[in-house]
Amino acid sequence: MDHRDPRDESGLNTPKPRTISRLAERTKAIVVVPEIDNRAQRDADRERGRVASRSMDARVEEAVGLALAIDLDVRATIPVRLTTVRPATLVGTGKLEEIKLAVATEEAELVIVDHALTPIQQRNLEKGLGAKVLDRTGLILEIFGERAHTREGRLQVDLAHLNYQKSRLVRSWTHLERQRGGFGFMGGPGETQIEADRRQLQDKISRLEEELEQVRRTRDLHRRQRQKAPHPVIALVGYTNAGKSTLFNRLTSADVLAQNLLFATLDPTLRKVRLPHGTDAILSDTVGFISNLPTHLVAAFRATLEEVVEATIILHVRDISHPDTEAQAEDVSDVLRQLDVNPEDAARVIEVWNKIDALDPARRESLLAQADAPDPAGQERFAISAVTGEGLEPLIASIERRLVGDRPTFAVVVDKTDGEGLAWLYSHGEVLTRDDSPEDGLHLTVRIPEKFQDEFLGRYRVGNIT
Repeated sequence: MDHRDPRDESGLNTPKPRTISRLAERTKAIVVVPEIDNRAQRDADRERGRVASRSMDARVEEAVGLALAIDLDVRATIPVRLTTVRPATLVGTGKLEEIKLAVATEEAELVIVDHALTPIQQRNLEKGLGAKVLDRTGLILEIFGERAHTREGRLQVDLAHLNYQKSRLVRSWTHLERQRGGFGFMGGPGETQIEADRRQLQDKISRLEEELEQVRRTRDLHRRQRQKAPHPVIALVGYTNAGKSTLFNRLTSADVLAQNLLFATLDPTLRKVRLPHGTDAILSDTVGFISNLPTHLVAAFRATLEEVVEATIILHVRDISHPDTEAQAEDVSDVLRQLDVNPEDAARVIEVWNKIDALDPARRESLLAQADAPDPAGQERFAISAVTGEGLEPLIASIERRLVGDRPTFAVVVDKTDGEGLAWLYSHGEVLTRDDSPEDGLHLTVRIPEKFQDEFLGRYRVGNIT
């Protein structure tokens, strides 16, 4: 069946990532979770100081969570421990037969493999299992396609999707009418058109890259405009489902989607927040990170994640109740390094240990004591519950203390007719107090960023400085 859109003059669909659940009600799926005994990878991890490992139970839980995020009916999970990776099928013949039996028994239409597959492996697995196969990258793209609602988000997903599809165009395919990267496969006129399809995909990729470059320039413009006002950016980062959106809502009184669902938030959200002592800041919620996040996906979302790169303070939100919280934290650190952000920068990064309300009493007391203990690297850690609000006050106080630093406070008198002068104070500084009653003018207490202090001191009647 040809799924091409007659309105697409190129003959290829730009992938509007249609989710599996839209094409079939509760598609039956088998989830296969390979664990590869890779000594070279373990040695490399140890060399760079990575010590946390992810348990098989947690990996299975996460893989099922990814499948449920697009409403699949997961009928069985099959953990697979591999000492040797088969170039043709990833798994050996015995395990292949076990998966095939599960597919037949459960009448599954789809097999999710929680690992990156080569195009050859994907094709051979589909032939051997008699079912469609989706690897981890393809599944994440499906979820992202479901979650992206803004134009920028759709552009980023489409670009990542096209790059993924491009790698699926190989001469060994015999069913080129099907689209890889999702359950709704892409139409194609046949094997003789592979090179033409590849060129068309590349043309689409180039066009999307140009559009995203325009998005990046627009974001840069907005960022420069924000920098003219004294509103620093606080970026929330963390593993998917760590509770960033719940914390965002708690701090801003917003209503961003916050569910116990992987990748519940995809499009970036910015809100202005006023801290207790009058400091204004911009809070940024970002897409959740995940282990083995494809490099091209990070690249596609770079425009969004630049909010993190430019942030004054980064809150690394961790689900401290999760059994693999240490491994998740290292995965987040890996992505931050890809963005040229040092995750160990104590002056900029604060660890937020979320979900302490989900801990048993003994574990909770232990973590609270650990958070309060001095960190050898000087990094602050705060144990909180974004759901109940517990622990937020000291976190907010630390954020405000970092933002204000040693910035002085000025007492200012402004003529009551000087509307322009009053507006300047509100747009360039933080007005902490205001008294309109004195006859000699408006009496204000203000805090002014260092970059505006010379202009401020030359323009206003300044009283005591604290």
